[in-house]
Amino acid sequence: MHVSEYIMPCLYILAGVMHFVFPKPYIRMIPKYLPFPKFLVAISGVLEILFGLMLFFPVTRNLGAWFLIILLIAVFPANIQMAINQKKYNPKYYWLALLRLPLQLILMWWAFTYLD
Repeated sequence: MHVSEYIMPCLYILAGVMHFVFPKPYIRMIPKYLPFPKFLVAISGVLEILFGLMLFFPVTRNLGAWFLIILLIAVFPANIQMAINQKKYNPKYYWLALLRLPLQLILMWWAFTYLD
């Protein structure tokens, strides 16, 4: 692996850890129609760490990339909820929340680059 190939796994591991260090912003992102927001934040954090780690190893890299793509799709409603919350409570930065939505597609593409 080149140095650049370590960036994505490290970002996901860091993001997963942040779910436990600062859970409140993640909990606020969970749409109200989903039950157990604290559990969902914890499980998504664990999965980000696990799937990020899987990218480091050739034997698990493909599976880790596919799992990250699926996870990005699964958490997309949370990104929509974040945009809704931002517009309602802090409209000055609403545009940042909107930029995050297409960023999900870029992150999916980036995960596809880890596939053999």
